[in-house]
Amino acid sequence: MSGGTGPGRAPGAGKEPPRPGSVRPTSRRLLVAIVVLGAAIGWTMVKAIESGGGVAPMVSWLTLVAWGFLAALLFAAARNTHQRIQVRRERVEPSRAVFLLLIGKASAFVGALCTGVYAGFALSFLGAVSATGPRNRVINAGAAALISVLVVTAGLLLERACRIPDDPEDTP
Repeated sequence: MSGGTGPGRAPGAGKEPPRPGSVRPTSRRLLVAIVVLGAAIGWTMVKAIESGGGVAPMVSWLTLVAWGFLAALLFAAARNTHQRIQVRRERVEPSRAVFLLLIGKASAFVGALCTGVYAGFALSFLGAVSATGPRNRVINAGAAALISVLVVTAGLLLERACRIPDDPEDTP
């Protein structure tokens, strides 16, 4: 096979190239970069609103409930998918597996962006945390950032659950 990645040919020598039609796992470095970008967006958004004479919005408790519900659904989907594919080695329709994989990846990316935005939002109010209004903003935005981390985690678990087991001979 000419042009292949054999030992000594590429930085990832010894690793097999991904099979055609396969998807690489989500990069943790990319997720961290998205969180940092989101934090910059959150911080800038608050400063821009305040410099324009406006009042930055507050993260509501409903937002926290919605994010928590999404995280719970993703964790349940990840557990169910893991049980079906990894434990019981059941065959899953390809379209369903791709759908679950995409939901997992999208949740990880959106959760990372929201984690950063909420964290940047919370950080922008830390200087005035002695007052009641900013303190509540920091608490709510910080809680939303933590729940967003749960969404990222659940998304990554769902993505991982969609992996095809290594040994096809073990499949009934």
